[in-house]
Amino acid sequence: MVYCDLNENVYQWQSEEFFIPYKSPVDNKWHRYFPDFFIKYVDASGKKRVMVIEIKPQKEVEMPPTNPKRRTKSWANSVRLWVINQAKWKAAREYCADRNYEFQIMTEKELGI
Repeated sequence: MVYCDLNENVYQWQSEEFFIPYKSPVDNKWHRYFPDFFIKYVDASGKKRVMVIEIKPQKEVEMPPTNPKRRTKSWANSVRLWVINQAKWKAAREYCADRNYEFQIMTEKELGI
């Protein structure tokens, strides 16, 4: 948030201000996904761009093992989270493509944390 406030190229930003509907493969129902950031900015070439950004820990963007040694509750939860996130991000990519926005998932690697 501080980055957005202090960056002169960012001329508008919001945090979790809109939702994207998605159908969860876990319960087959429609849900609302609130991306972390919506940013309008001017890139280095002077072009105005719009980006939807999701911030996640690296472990949540990596697929869990398909055949672990032990199928623990923790493993089952990570699989469930992975499946739900994939549905959210597919909906976000389609939403953004329809509006000529960019969609990006950022982890601690991209953020330098």
